[in-house]
Amino acid sequence: MGAAIWSVLCLVAGGFVLSGIFRGAVQESMDDRLSFDLDGLVAAAEEDAPEHVTLNEGRFADPRFERVFSGWYWQIEPDRPQTRDIQPETSRSLWDQVLAPTELTPGANNSLWGYANGPDNQRLRVLVRRIALPRTAEGREDTETYRFTVAGDVTETEADVARFNRTLFWSFAAFSLGLIAAIAIQVRVGLMPLRRVSEALVRIREGRARRLEGQFPAEIAPLAGELNSLIAHSAEVVGRARAHVANLAHFLKTPLTVLANEAAGSSGPLAESVSRQVTSMRRQVDHYLARARAAGALDVLGSRTEVEPVLNDLARVLKRMHPDKELLIDIEVTPGLAFRGEREDLEEMSGNLVDNACKWARERITVKAGPLDRGRFYLRVEDDGHGLAPGERARAMERGERLDESVPGTGLGLAIVRDIAKLYGGDFALGESKLGGLEAKLILPRAA
Repeated sequence: MGAAIWSVLCLVAGGFVLSGIFRGAVQESMDDRLSFDLDGLVAAAEEDAPEHVTLNEGRFADPRFERVFSGWYWQIEPDRPQTRDIQPETSRSLWDQVLAPTELTPGANNSLWGYANGPDNQRLRVLVRRIALPRTAEGREDTETYRFTVAGDVTETEADVARFNRTLFWSFAAFSLGLIAAIAIQVRVGLMPLRRVSEALVRIREGRARRLEGQFPAEIAPLAGELNSLIAHSAEVVGRARAHVANLAHFLKTPLTVLANEAAGSSGPLAESVSRQVTSMRRQVDHYLARARAAGALDVLGSRTEVEPVLNDLARVLKRMHPDKELLIDIEVTPGLAFRGEREDLEEMSGNLVDNACKWARERITVKAGPLDRGRFYLRVEDDGHGLAPGERARAMERGERLDESVPGTGLGLAIVRDIAKLYGGDFALGESKLGGLEAKLILPRAA
């Protein structure tokens, strides 16, 4: 836009300059014509009586000065104050009019240039020159000074300038449009590699690619290389962080298991206190390690996970983990639906929800997933258990709150689901299922 505006401004300025140059050239041409006509008029002038001049028709014969009010006029008058009342000699074209030049300015060769109002309100360009003509009076040779005036209508020059300006305007307008179109094409073609980089980054972010692919021009190739290096480095850093998280989990869980076993084998207030604290520590470790792993996964570009295979695998595993129940788990997923994130995080969230449903369901669980607007999708898990009251749902999502100690678990599953969903910019809510039990609904980012 800046280049187009600057180009148009330059063209406008150039148009004014060219128009001024042409106007000056036309004016100069008319002045040359008036000078030529005045020279011819002077050459043809002869004094045949005191204060009277005649023209030699053979020397000065121009039809422009014969046609009445043609726009071209000449006038000769004595240049003495006492003779101002004498009627000047004029061209036939002036008929009974006389010229009264104004705004006279000195020029070369004792000339005066100015303007005058002619017949029919014509605007005239005027050239005046004082000429001394020889004469013989009483046997003596003398000179008489006359004012020779030649005038031409500037309407012709103005018409020429107007035609030139119209041609110049439309030519520059067409040239401006062509130039703006050329700039637009140049910018579009020139920035096409950057658009390809942008599209490639979108594919990476949506999980459809792992690096920038394709050929780029020499100006963009270093940028593409640096971005690929940055993506690889980010994945490496996150991989190392995940390894450290796994090592930390293993390091912490082993001592906690030993403490729990020792407390279980003892009795007394100290053993009970140790057992409670170990259980609390386990729950906190599980919670914060899950959050740390999910937060690290957010920094990895190109994460994309198919939803249906994850849910099918979870259903098979969890049915085996609850052999005491004859559970029917219905999976209904829109084909091609994908989560924009790591598989482990989707397994963590959906696994907690389905496992929680398996614990409380009587015999039926439904798991549905489908797309939403604005690049999101829903994951809904319902069971036919006894469900939860509205107040109990809020308590169930709080960290460390267990509603029933008779069922195995840490009580942090729903809180972990909520926190991981928030890290991905999603949402999590509990409600009443149509099957009579609890409904857990997740809103997560969808990969294209």
